[in-house]
Amino acid sequence: MRTSLIITTVIGLSLSLVTVFSSPSIAADKLVIKQSNYSVTETLDRLTKILKSKGVTIFARVNHTAGAKKVGMALRPTQVLIFGNPKMGTPLMLADQRIGLALPLKALAYEDKDKKVWLSYRKADDLKQAYNILARDKVFGKMKGALGKLTDKAVAKAMSKPAPRGSN
Repeated sequence: MRTSLIITTVIGLSLSLVTVFSSPSIAADKLVIKQSNYSVTETLDRLTKILKSKGVTIFARVNHTAGAKKVGMALRPTQVLIFGNPKMGTPLMLADQRIGLALPLKALAYEDKDKKVWLSYRKADDLKQAYNILARDKVFGKMKGALGKLTDKAVAKAMSKPAPRGSN
């Protein structure tokens, strides 16, 4: 009787932990998610151009929608951009090489059921916490700031240029 109670308790606790740790709301807390004013393709085109202008290496672009189509399935527009900067990534890997699983960085652009486009990426603070890298605060700070500014620019509505003076 006691053994079955212990087993039931352990199974119940295990299922609860799986539910908690796989919850989308918890996962979302580890991501920065920004609405884009552009299509999925254009959002990542813009981000690619911005990153390249800053000397960031673009390693790959994965079109999940095209992959789904190849196997006869439909998926709303969904693409991932894989990019990085060895000046930021290498010091982090020197602190803990396991962070190489999360590097290079990735940005996901996707269209939701309401036709809204979103750009998301993993928070630098989450990477720091996940790999318990305490001695590289400056690098994580630069990463956080750069990702924030560059992705803001990629999703922002283009401002129209003011008309030249005397052009009326």
